[in-house]
Amino acid sequence: MNNHILKIFILTGLALIAFAANSVLCRLALGDKTIDAASFTNIRLFSGAVVLLLILKLYNSQSQNSSKGNWLSSFMLFLYAVTFSFAYISLDTGTGALIMFGSVQITIILLSIISGNRLNIYEWLGVTIAFLGFVYLILPGVSSPSLIGFSLMTIAGIAWGIYTLKGKESKNPLRDTTYNFIRTIPFIIILLVFTIQHSSYSTKGVVLAIISGGITSGIGYTIWYMAMEGLSKIQTAVIQLLVPIIAAFGGVIFVDEKITFRLSIASILVLGGILVVVLGRKNLLNHSKK
Repeated sequence: MNNHILKIFILTGLALIAFAANSVLCRLALGDKTIDAASFTNIRLFSGAVVLLLILKLYNSQSQNSSKGNWLSSFMLFLYAVTFSFAYISLDTGTGALIMFGSVQITIILLSIISGNRLNIYEWLGVTIAFLGFVYLILPGVSSPSLIGFSLMTIAGIAWGIYTLKGKESKNPLRDTTYNFIRTIPFIIILLVFTIQHSSYSTKGVVLAIISGGITSGIGYTIWYMAMEGLSKIQTAVIQLLVPIIAAFGGVIFVDEKITFRLSIASILVLGGILVVVLGRKNLLNHSKK
């Protein structure tokens, strides 16, 4: 394994852990009703902007790239964050993460196909297996998620999928992520105006939102932008489906949730699909070199 591949591997692993941590932190805050969903969203995004701005100033990058993100990415970041928070009022940690990243996968793959990219046979097989796991989770049944929670988290996944694809264009991940967070401030103000009279929060809820915003979101998303330089669009989509598995175990450890049979089967299918995509692509690359 060369240094570049090792770097991508480490960055990807750190980003996925950060994504899963966001699910756990949000569920901890909202499940225990330590803060309302709107306040959690606002504090999360604002603290992310502040922390990233401080890091950007301290980092003092010598890069001549003056990129400052874009408004579409910022809106998608806000849309993801707000629907993510409200969805977790009624969803378990692992279930919510699986719905979101299943939607992310579908969004990225569909947009990739529309833009002219074609999936190889291994990618189609892996995507199909992973998607079957996603469908199995949401089939009608005793442990199926609520319709409102599912709908909100699906929107969050679509928004994050678009944000991720925009991130592949980034030449300066830290700078772009910083300004994407800063541009969410007008949306934060609008949300605050409509929800301030219903706000409720505690010290614990605020601290959880700050950690989610400043560390697992701000820094985590910067790392993700860096990791995507070495990943294909399909790998970017499918690998993120590891997050629900990590999040589910995080929910067991930190939120005292249980891993259901339905979630276990769905997770096995999702992991199997990821394995097929990754190993299949490697196999094709090896054949092309011969």
